Amino acid sequence: MPRMRSVDDGDELLARLRSLTAQARERAELQRSQVELAIELQRGMLPRDLPAAPGFRLAVRYAPACHGLNVGGDWYDAFTLPDGRIALSIGDVQGHNIEAAAFMGQVRAGLRALASVTGEPGELLARTNDLLVSLGSDLFATCTFLRLDPSCGVLESARAGHVPYVWATADGRSGIAEDEGGPPLGIQQGARYPVSRYRLTTGEVFVLLTDGVVEGPALDVEDGLGQVVRLAGIAAVAGLDATSLAAAVIKGAERVGHDDDAAVLVLGYDEHGRQP
Repeated sequence: MPRMRSVDDGDELLARLRSLTAQARERAELQRSQVELAIELQRGMLPRDLPAAPGFRLAVRYAPACHGLNVGGDWYDAFTLPDGRIALSIGDVQGHNIEAAAFMGQVRAGLRALASVTGEPGELLARTNDLLVSLGSDLFATCTFLRLDPSCGVLESARAGHVPYVWATADGRSGIAEDEGGPPLGIQQGARYPVSRYRLTTGEVFVLLTDGVVEGPALDVEDGLGQVVRLAGIAAVAGLDATSLAAAVIKGAERVGHDDDAAVLVLGYDEHGRQP
């Protein structure tokens, strides 16, 4: 016959269950605190104000992961350079924890600091890359950096392993940037980043994004980029403002259930918005 459990056995089992439950609760609270700290780090490092220039419109949107406790290192930034041109950047740090969020702050701060020395996108990414390599971190970051000259509408860009941006014009053309990029930042000393140059036309929009916008459990990158291309094309033809387009893009990412942070930065040009 099987041995009957005694009252002491039951008490011991209950004690073990209470101990395991307490340990699980402590781990959950610690993880939750780390996630909340990482989120605050992210939000505190994102710019509160965006630069303005006649005829140009900037809009941004950011959404944390839809589920799970992972927190990534996505960022966007926009600021005025010493020569009056406007710098735009967007990027994503490898990893989903507080270390990734902190490393994101280092990358963003490095870009801003070095931009006071050179705003040329290719050289800036090369210098930032060498700086990050010298820090000896195991993390790396992808990034797209643009420099806009509001006086003539010339846009220069360089890309470091980042998902390509999307463009659309008022005459119905749209697509994915085919510029040549370099490796992610923080991996290879001495890496080089080719620069592409464009001249914006009236009604044109550029959509910079992180992979959380175009990739998820129910969406691969190619299909995700295709959706953004269609949205940008509709917005450009319809004359929608940059804010509406940014909101539509981030809403699309949330609808497919992205499991990563998602950031969007939209640049729109309206020549008629210039002061005479």
